[in-house]
Amino acid sequence: MPIKIKVPGKLMIAGEYAVLEPNQYAIVAAVNRYVYADITPSNQYKFSLPDLGFETVSWVSNSHSIEFSETDEKLQFVQNTIMIVKDYLNEASIHLSPFHLTVTSELDDPSGKKYGLGSSAAVVVSAVSSILALAQKQTDSFHVNKDLIFKLAALAHVKTQGSGSGADVAASTYGGWLEYSAFQADWLLDQMEQKSSVRALVDQPWPYVSIRSINPPAELRLCTGWTGKAASTGPMIKQLKHGQQEHRNIYHTFVEESHEAVEGLIRGFDQNNLPLSLDSLKKNRAILVKLGKEVGMLIETPKLASLSELAEQIGGSGKSSGAGGGDCGIAFVRSQRQAEQLWEAWREAGIEPLNLTVDHNGSTWHE
Repeated sequence: MPIKIKVPGKLMIAGEYAVLEPNQYAIVAAVNRYVYADITPSNQYKFSLPDLGFETVSWVSNSHSIEFSETDEKLQFVQNTIMIVKDYLNEASIHLSPFHLTVTSELDDPSGKKYGLGSSAAVVVSAVSSILALAQKQTDSFHVNKDLIFKLAALAHVKTQGSGSGADVAASTYGGWLEYSAFQADWLLDQMEQKSSVRALVDQPWPYVSIRSINPPAELRLCTGWTGKAASTGPMIKQLKHGQQEHRNIYHTFVEESHEAVEGLIRGFDQNNLPLSLDSLKKNRAILVKLGKEVGMLIETPKLASLSELAEQIGGSGKSSGAGGGDCGIAFVRSQRQAEQLWEAWREAGIEPLNLTVDHNGSTWHE
């Protein structure tokens, strides 16, 4: 009988870009669009990614690598994930019999629209969760927890992407609204180079990482709108890193101001203070817009500006979500009635409201 896995996507709420720096916080939420996986014993190691056009890919492993029956850059996330989890389990003296892993996603629209809900991170978390769940089923003494899933998935994601905060990995793993402070990707890559043991790296504390579940004010309604244009996080981060060298004072000021805005939003959540939450989100938007203008990056597109301004016109606040440059924007409003007003205004402006709610379960599985 297959083990079935369900992993949510994510929305970045606040703290983008600054979260890449030590001791800087972001707020991220898991949402009710999912990546699904199932894993079952098989006569050979194989996996299926039908959404990417891979019906069945077989693989063989030796002590140092995994060889796939197909070669494609799109398979790198899965390849690195399987290798890292396999190494971890081998070091724990757990040897899995062959399995067939199938992963499907509803994070993007069936028509091909890409919403920017953290697809690669959710796929990696689903693959890690699947293999660990099978190991737990086959090994009485082995028990999976979400901290282990998060660390293994973060290792695979950073190894493949070379950068990132891991906030999307955390949301897909733990679920809910999270206050998140990131590891340093460069440190993690260095540790992977230096350490021969995945288990030792997973077991040691990771500097700067902090993950705490938080809850928004009771009346707050989260709205999400898609601008009609897909964006890619990796190139945006590289562009900022390049600009960071040229505009050090600007970037330093941005990080300080972002810290203040995100701290205000966290306080608003912790104190059930809706006005403070709305004001802090508005401040975070202004800080990101200013950064984009000063370093020559289009973080807030005209559609994202319209999305936020329409939210402000009815007494809410809004901003881009994630790297910006397209994809989704978010808004906080004070009631369901305001949310419905905003959705209608967005439609008239050519912005597609998305029916997203916060998922509080994170990665789950059952037989």
